[in-house]
Amino acid sequence: MTTYKLRLEYDGTAYAGWQRQPDQPTIQRALEEALHQITQNPISTVAAGRTDAGVHALGQIISFRSDTPLSPREWTRALNGMLPKDISILDVEAVADQFHARYDARSKTYEYRILNQPTRPALERLRAWQIAIPLDVRLMREAFRHVLGKHDCTSFQGSPTDTQNPVCDVQRIDLVQEGRLIRFTIQADRFLKQMVRAFVGTLVEIGRGKRTPDEMAAILAAKDRRAAGPTAPPQGLYLLHVTYEEGAPSREEHTTIP
Repeated sequence: MTTYKLRLEYDGTAYAGWQRQPDQPTIQRALEEALHQITQNPISTVAAGRTDAGVHALGQIISFRSDTPLSPREWTRALNGMLPKDISILDVEAVADQFHARYDARSKTYEYRILNQPTRPALERLRAWQIAIPLDVRLMREAFRHVLGKHDCTSFQGSPTDTQNPVCDVQRIDLVQEGRLIRFTIQADRFLKQMVRAFVGTLVEIGRGKRTPDEMAAILAAKDRRAAGPTAPPQGLYLLHVTYEEGAPSREEHTTIP
């Protein structure tokens, strides 16, 4: 039995998120059905992060186990031949048996895209959040100093949730404006449910002048979702990539099997 690490991208528009749900199209369901068609065996998959309905991914990581004798290149070609066109396997790698896509992740990076323009977009309507009122990017950046580092992020957590630990270490934040497009990027060791979208909704209020940058500190201290801004819509959110410990052994380098 071999453990595989799979990297994929997807357009989340037509799906009810990553995780399997009864009578709902999900990324996990599509992937596991493709794996079943290839192997003729049920295969469970584990994702680095559970993206919500409508959220996209450019570098989602999945782990699964199979005894089907295919090379990583053959897995990639076979899966891409079975999957819908809005899900694509970027690469597959055989890894150490104990690798776990979720628990071994050291950090995740998300990007949120805002189209700051007065007219509604046609081509990007399902890829970004259109905001007609001009945003002050400088004010939005000023709020970052309150967010970097380890914080209880309860104020930015959607509900309901079974998360026991609300503390997240925010390692990097960036905000880049490219004409009408604003890209917000955030990296942390972990994320709470809808945390990025709640951050973005609050930053937009700051950019519109409805809040000051320094209010971000009070919002975090409140530990109350009602203290923060609205949850930004899902179509602007992308899981960019997942980081794992450098030098982690591949299956070929591992000498012991647990």
